[in-house]
Amino acid sequence: MTSPNHGTSVPLVHLQGVGKDYATVSTTGSHIKTVFDLLLGRAVSHKYTALSDIDISIGRGESWGIIGENGAGKSTLLKIIAGVVKHSSGEKSVNGRISALLELGTGFHPEYSGRENVFLASALMGWTRAETSERLEDILAFADIGEHIDHAVKTYSSGMIVRLGFAVATALKPDLLVTDEVLAVGDESFQKKCLRWMENYRADGGALLLCSHSMYHVQSLCDNAIWIHHGRTRACGEAFAVTQAYLAYHEQKSLAESPQRPGAEFQATYACMESLWIESPAGEECHEIDMGTDILLHGVYTAPDDQPTVVMAGAARIDGTPVFGTFSNEGQFVTNRLAPGRFGFCLRLRSHPLLPGKYHFKAHTLDVHGLRLFDTLQIELSVRGRTREHGLVRIEHEWVDGHLRHGNRGK
Repeated sequence: MTSPNHGTSVPLVHLQGVGKDYATVSTTGSHIKTVFDLLLGRAVSHKYTALSDIDISIGRGESWGIIGENGAGKSTLLKIIAGVVKHSSGEKSVNGRISALLELGTGFHPEYSGRENVFLASALMGWTRAETSERLEDILAFADIGEHIDHAVKTYSSGMIVRLGFAVATALKPDLLVTDEVLAVGDESFQKKCLRWMENYRADGGALLLCSHSMYHVQSLCDNAIWIHHGRTRACGEAFAVTQAYLAYHEQKSLAESPQRPGAEFQATYACMESLWIESPAGEECHEIDMGTDILLHGVYTAPDDQPTVVMAGAARIDGTPVFGTFSNEGQFVTNRLAPGRFGFCLRLRSHPLLPGKYHFKAHTLDVHGLRLFDTLQIELSVRGRTREHGLVRIEHEWVDGHLRHGNRGK
């Protein structure tokens, strides 16, 4: 799958059909054979494929997010792009300066002080000592770790290492900044500082490649995204669409399998759901619908005694989180008789407030008092839309000017 490249100039990074294999050994004999294979330039017999057939082009000024489950191959892809790891197959071209912040303490010597490690890390990136000295004050100010800058890095917390590493990596003002999930370690104030820096960096034309488990950060900072699944591209394109597909995948994954309904030969002595479907306002059956439109949930149930009963209907997120439910007898509604022993109903949700995602719409038959639940049927509906709002539903709201109460509280 080829990723979109919105620029017309030569891309900063271009990968085509890139893959990465790692040799695996389980015995002394296989270890020796692997060494000989590598020395002779032959393909190893035992290998693990971390990545396979990855295509991506990153243009100047573009921002990309890399998402996927742990072990999917995201970090391997970042390392290939940053030049830390060599790919096993495919083609790679780089036409710009890349700065990478991949792992805690990369390029730092634990026995050296933070100040000494600034010079060491910058030397690894090709700076002269004079160039580093010119940027030193800005680097130390961004890291903001105080007197610890002259202590050995081995005494640093993970948050302090991230502060120093990010300060060094960003001081170069690279054409492309590659970052892994390291910002999750920093405190909230430092995360905000880094996010502000990234926003300014992007506004100045810098390209960003961000690997993150935070779909909010990917949606906020990235125009495009690539979803890596078991070492392959699962989806690639506009960031919001890719992240929504990824979230829906996890919701479905966490959903327990629904119990099997009894076969047609089963003769129930109580009211059973027969069918359930959703129609759009135009009267067409649908499995996808836009935000804010009417949803019409139709259902048919059978009743052995040929008498109407109480129905409950509503919606839940696909992971099982309840959203809304209502009973037919609360509105004095009586399901209509379609034929002997068959009854129908329709629940209209006007201008529904559901946020984008996947939902299960359910209908239940109950006893005539609405106390005992007899049968359940559910269907799936995807809500389309583009919003950065969070939660399950959209509540009408507005932001207005604030004012002080009780004097000068907060000073």
